[in-house]
Amino acid sequence: MLDLTFETPKPKVIAGATGDWELVIGLEVHAQVASNAKLFSGASTTFGAEPNANVAFVDAAMPGMLPVINEFCVAQAVRTGLGLKAEINLTSAFDRKNYFYPDLPQGYQISQLYHPIVGEGEVLVDMGPGVARRVRIERIHLEQDAGKSIHDMDPHFSFVDLNRTGVALMEIVSRPDIRGPEEAAAYVGKLRQIMRYLGTCDGNMQNGNLRADVNVSVCRPGDYEKYEATQDFSHLGTRCEIKNMNSMRFIQQAIEYEAKRQIAILEDGGEIDQETRLYDPDKGETRSMRSKEEAHDYRYFPCPDLLPLEIEQGWVDDIAATLPELPDAKKARFVSDYGMTEYDAGVLTADVGNAAYFEEVADGRDGKLAANWVINELFGRLKKADLEIEDSPVLAGQLGTIVELIAKGDISGKIAKDLFEIVWTEGGDPADIVEARGMKQVTDTGAIEAAVDQVIADNPAQVEKAKANPKLAGWFVGQVMKATGGKANPKAVNEIVSAKLGL
Repeated sequence: MLDLTFETPKPKVIAGATGDWELVIGLEVHAQVASNAKLFSGASTTFGAEPNANVAFVDAAMPGMLPVINEFCVAQAVRTGLGLKAEINLTSAFDRKNYFYPDLPQGYQISQLYHPIVGEGEVLVDMGPGVARRVRIERIHLEQDAGKSIHDMDPHFSFVDLNRTGVALMEIVSRPDIRGPEEAAAYVGKLRQIMRYLGTCDGNMQNGNLRADVNVSVCRPGDYEKYEATQDFSHLGTRCEIKNMNSMRFIQQAIEYEAKRQIAILEDGGEIDQETRLYDPDKGETRSMRSKEEAHDYRYFPCPDLLPLEIEQGWVDDIAATLPELPDAKKARFVSDYGMTEYDAGVLTADVGNAAYFEEVADGRDGKLAANWVINELFGRLKKADLEIEDSPVLAGQLGTIVELIAKGDISGKIAKDLFEIVWTEGGDPADIVEARGMKQVTDTGAIEAAVDQVIADNPAQVEKAKANPKLAGWFVGQVMKATGGKANPKAVNEIVSAKLGL
């Protein structure tokens, strides 16, 4: 059972010339729905296709073309809402959001303003052992993505690629519950983790499949509590939105800069203009993009081409029945079932692929030993080689066999590292490699005792030193291990050395 008892982290405080300030942050995360087809057409969503190759007539806004809702995309939005413990609205509707942009052929975006498919939910954002921020989700709505304008291919012309036009997005809107840059990045990371577990978004920020608009404002200590009590947003100060952030690191940097910029203006007697800004990572600063639009600026109205979307509770229940074990529950189970630390469980469950790999390694074996090998040996080697878990040269079954051989005493930890290196570079069955190359650990106490006797006989001066200082017994252990090619059981060697030296 998941323990939800936690301490809420204190808000980020920035010292100004006239006193302390606190940060208030809300995020609008745009997550591309994991689907082979777009939201209102059958065009492919494959990334990296030739420009304008994945465009249906409706995506290009050809006259007379009508949108047809993709049921799978709706199911993915419902699945995401269920994963975020959110209310699923059985009736929702699409609206037209009108604005002109070269890569928006229709001249409007089909979105959901008034009646979103998903209502209020929550995310528990881990900020350390026993410390977490509960971030409330206000809504999740479905909408179509725009295309891409390209300005650097010709000195005189801009080009438009409509491949992304009409791709399904889930916009996940949080309440202004986030109180620091680290929390903001951790929140996006937690959303990404949950959606990857659910299979509703691949979370690839580099390809633009997950990006965030970050709303930042500053207030005096105590003002946030006034907002909580009254729900009066005026206590939170005027916010600015930083658009299209696709990096956890840049999210933190942009928030830090923007907060200090706003504080400097306010302390100088100025006012914050509500606006949309961009972050320039090269200069480490935000800059104005446009004044912040309100809903009326987009002239929203119900989309006449789409009927209200009505779904049945039974269909929602069927989707709920297929939800996988989610990260928080899996982390708690790893701690209880395998006896590992909360930190190790967090590392192993951070990514759905890592968790699945570990469980295959640990299946029927020593869980703590398996966790140690996956985290320290495998993850370390993968990082060094710049590989993901799915590209690991060592399969889960192979690492599981290595763990099993250690637990049975067939090989020592040192031999196991040599064996891991062989499997990494050459492949093969670890058990067969141990037999074929004579790597099995020496557990015959008679053979080990003989080796210890020989080392003692060859080093009488060292024996006297060890009897005077028992810590020097380790030297004998090392010599015996060297003499046996590292194959002697270290525990047996230690015991026999101690007995022979009378320690």
